[in-house]
Amino acid sequence: MLRYRFLSVVALVSLFLVNVAPAQTTGVGIGLIAGEPTGISAKFWTSNQNALDFGMGWSNSGSWMRFGNGYAYYYDQSRFDFHADYLWHNFHAIRSKENFPLYYGLGFTLESGNTIPTAFGLRGVGGIEWIPRSVPLDIFFELAPVFYAAPSSELTFEAGIGARFFFR
Repeated sequence: MLRYRFLSVVALVSLFLVNVAPAQTTGVGIGLIAGEPTGISAKFWTSNQNALDFGMGWSNSGSWMRFGNGYAYYYDQSRFDFHADYLWHNFHAIRSKENFPLYYGLGFTLESGNTIPTAFGLRGVGGIEWIPRSVPLDIFFELAPVFYAAPSSELTFEAGIGARFFFR
């Protein structure tokens, strides 16, 4: 029990000693995303309006894969999902005392599973963020149409809600 209290105090002190970003248009954010996929989300600001966004996790919905002979097969299994997007942010679309930028971007996605063929696709993404002024955090909701090019062509949609904590 004493060991767990000690580790808790060390973790709490570490959070206060970390150099956090005063504004979320700089630094690196790491957090969680729930939806399709569910897992870890990271964001790296490259300027005050652009960022690189990464997601890694498990995709739980099924997927249709079409093959050259015209047959389609529905894979109803979870699979590993990785995506990377380049984002543009519009901080003036919603007028408010809070920061609610709309964002959009382009990227790619890669999915793989034990019995599922590895799939590669192009991804568009659009969403909205809430960036509190006093806390190095963002909360976001996004929708992403995905066009899979391999092993077959398929158009699907992904959606997620998440939060990230920002470090400098």
